[in-house]
Amino acid sequence: MHVPDGFIDAPTSVATGVIAAGALAVSLRGARRELDERTAPLAGLVAAFIFAVQMLNFPVAAGTSGHLLGGALAAILVGPCTGVLCVSVVLLMQGLLFADGGLTALGVNITDMAIVTTVVSYAVFRGLVKVLPRRRRSVTVASFVAALLSVPAAAVAFTLLYAVGGTTDVSIGKVATAMIGVHVLIGIGEAMITALTVGAVIAVRPDLVYGARGLQQRLKLRVDGELVDAPDAAPAPAPAAARSHRPLWITGLVTSLVLAGVVSFYASADPDGLEKVAHDHGIDKTEKEHAAADSPLADYGVKDISDDRLSGGLAGVIGVGVTVVVGSGVFWAVRRRRSAAEDSASTAGGAA
Repeated sequence: MHVPDGFIDAPTSVATGVIAAGALAVSLRGARRELDERTAPLAGLVAAFIFAVQMLNFPVAAGTSGHLLGGALAAILVGPCTGVLCVSVVLLMQGLLFADGGLTALGVNITDMAIVTTVVSYAVFRGLVKVLPRRRRSVTVASFVAALLSVPAAAVAFTLLYAVGGTTDVSIGKVATAMIGVHVLIGIGEAMITALTVGAVIAVRPDLVYGARGLQQRLKLRVDGELVDAPDAAPAPAPAAARSHRPLWITGLVTSLVLAGVVSFYASADPDGLEKVAHDHGIDKTEKEHAAADSPLADYGVKDISDDRLSGGLAGVIGVGVTVVVGSGVFWAVRRRRSAAEDSASTAGGAA
């Protein structure tokens, strides 16, 4: 659903740029509360994983494909504010290095793919975990539903932006029907990927899943007519801060590299939902050439390498590497600022 340059007019693009900048500023402040010794090492990896999986377009209808948006996955794993930043880092890398998603449309894409998907999915997720049984399986179920709804929500958001600043004379009713219809199908794929990933992480390291915190209830026993906590049946596990993140981090990075470097070659070559709708209804008539069209990595291939498999695989590996480095750097800086603020508060409290 990467919106290219030319689909949305300049005033609307500028307005969404302002919205995106404000949301990123709020998210940076919110991420300081979310990022701790558990989530900080995972956040950069989540961005890299989203980049890798977005290369894996899957067929959803005749001549149409879809790919992960990632807002729900990021929000549930590392928190909604950090999730907005994760997806935004991915969109920035894709726009600058791979000519995917317009540069003048960067505000549109961040608003649509990072902010809308994250806000909608996390609101749905939190609502569901409050009413479902407080178990790990409920987190997976809530992840599925939240991700499923986040994709058509993004389609609705694009339709509204197009209604305000679309550059072609196409009926909004037709755009809405086509966009929402195909993205409901894409949402099923998004939900499956999100639920499988969250379920896999929660099975081995539930302490690292932001959305699963505080959901485990202790067993209750009735003693003299009153419910009391049952004694621990086994020694308590090591504190989360003392457990190494390295095995999961290495596994996640290797998985991302394999997906982007190898599996992506077998992804569907059909246009994604937005591309298909734009072509069928003439929206793409006003598309402008990407400013980074001459990038050595444009269109997810390495320039001057003729072998498609090698070119695409190497581009995917480079993309994962750059994204994990940039993402980890951003989240390390945010985490460091939180630590500095906590130290200052502690010093001030001691002096008082």
